[in-house]
Amino acid sequence: MNVMTVNIQLDEKAAEIYTRASWEEQRKLQMLLGLWLREFDDSSLSLPTLMDQISDNAQERGLTPEILESLLNDE
Repeated sequence: MNVMTVNIQLDEKAAEIYTRASWEEQRKLQMLLGLWLREFDDSSLSLPTLMDQISDNAQERGLTPEILESLLNDE
């Protein structure tokens, strides 16, 4: 898979969290963002509706907030 670098603007708190994260955690966040963006590209839905749909799909597949946190904090 080819990889490109893009710059995105984040609020100060989100940027701080990202830059403070380990390299591995940053990779996980990058993968999540990539998945969300692909879902957005394949949809004619608004972003908030799409985000709700992604959340619903994840919950139907068994992803809970606790599991997501554990995956993001996997050490």
